[in-house]
Amino acid sequence: MSGSARQAGLRRHRTRPWFVTLLGLVFIGLGWLFLLAPRAGAVLFGLAPPEGDAFGYLPAIGLRDLAFGLYLLILSRTATPRVLALILAATLVIPIGDLVIVAAWRGATAMWPLVLHGTSALVMSGTALWLLFTDLRANRTPHTDTGGIR
Repeated sequence: MSGSARQAGLRRHRTRPWFVTLLGLVFIGLGWLFLLAPRAGAVLFGLAPPEGDAFGYLPAIGLRDLAFGLYLLILSRTATPRVLALILAATLVIPIGDLVIVAAWRGATAMWPLVLHGTSALVMSGTALWLLFTDLRANRTPHTDTGGIR
C-alpha cells in the first residue's frame, strides 16, 4: 500500500476522531427522533408539526440527519482531515438554513431552537476549522510540498 493511501482516516493523521464520531452519533439520534417521534422532532426543530400530507416532511428531515450522521461516522474513519473539514464547511448550509427558516417563521419567540441551530453551525464550523488547521500543521514540514497534490 502506498504512503498516501495509508494516510486516509483521522487516526492516521494523529487527530483524534472522537469529536467527529460524537457529532455523527448526535445526528443519528436526531434522525431517529424525527423518524420515531416526528412531532417531538418538530418541536425541537422550532416549528409546529404540520398537518395532513405536509407531515411527511418530518421523516424526510429525519432521513437527512440520519444520513449526515452516517456520513460523519464513515468519513471520520476513511477521509483525511482536510476532506472532512471541507465537507463540514459545505454542510453548514443545513444549520444556517434551519436557523433562517425558524427565525423567519417564529422570530425571537423560538429562542431555544434558534440557539440550538446556531450552536450546531458554530460546532460544525469550529470542527471544520480545527480539522483544517490540524491538517495544515501536520503537513507543514520541510521538503513535503507536493504543489497542492495529495
